[in-house]
Amino acid sequence: MLTVRRFFATLGPGTLWLAAFLIVPALVMLGYSFLTRTDLAQVGGPWTLENWGRVFGYDALFQEWTADNARVLWRSVWVAGLSTALCVLMGYPLAFYIARQDARRKNLLLLLLIIPFWTNFLIRVYAWILILRPFDLVPSLSATLLGMVYAFVPFFVLPVYSSVEKIDWRLLEAAQDLGAPPLRAFMTAVFPQTLPGLVAGILLTFIPALGTFVVSDILGGAKTALVGNLIQNQFGQAGDWPYGSALSFLLMGMVLLGLWSYARRAGQKGLEELV
Repeated sequence: MLTVRRFFATLGPGTLWLAAFLIVPALVMLGYSFLTRTDLAQVGGPWTLENWGRVFGYDALFQEWTADNARVLWRSVWVAGLSTALCVLMGYPLAFYIARQDARRKNLLLLLLIIPFWTNFLIRVYAWILILRPFDLVPSLSATLLGMVYAFVPFFVLPVYSSVEKIDWRLLEAAQDLGAPPLRAFMTAVFPQTLPGLVAGILLTFIPALGTFVVSDILGGAKTALVGNLIQNQFGQAGDWPYGSALSFLLMGMVLLGLWSYARRAGQKGLEELV
């Protein structure tokens, strides 16, 4: 009895929260994906697989396969991957720079890093229109990438900074004493210690970048429409909630598949190290 009470006292509230605000809404959205949009932009029966056919490129009206969704998905993955890579190139050395400062300067730099969060996200994105308009970069893919890097680089820097703060620099000194060149000493003694933060930063950057629609809609226009824009349009202007639900589940499935693949590889690697 005590064990049951302890379970509900610890895991119970979190489980109820996840069930109420994650599992139940996801199941409702899954049910919507099998419904039909009527001519009056309403949702009802009969149950159908047509929305899932459209997601994978089959047009039931013309009874033919199209690659429109595949192109949008590929563009979304490519843009999210490129913006994440830019965040890595910019944020990884920045995390080291901040972590190596004295306490007062470190706190100031961290404040400057997170201070944009004090302003509404839409206002910050619209501000880039004023900045980039004299250079005739709006709308464009370059503006979209710049906006995404600006929006997500703090999510990458903070977990990497947390890992850098815990580095045992004695390992670097030992590698240097053993004659390792600077780059090799860094890659063998320092870089592995930052991997947890690096992986967390990549996930926290790539996943929201994959589903974003605000930045690409404002700074990119129709030419750089991503899967997030397609989903947002179905729930908004088009009013096709069943199709939008199916697209949302496809995107969620892609993210979960990537996370599961990473977790499985990380688990196998940890098991091999233990053996």
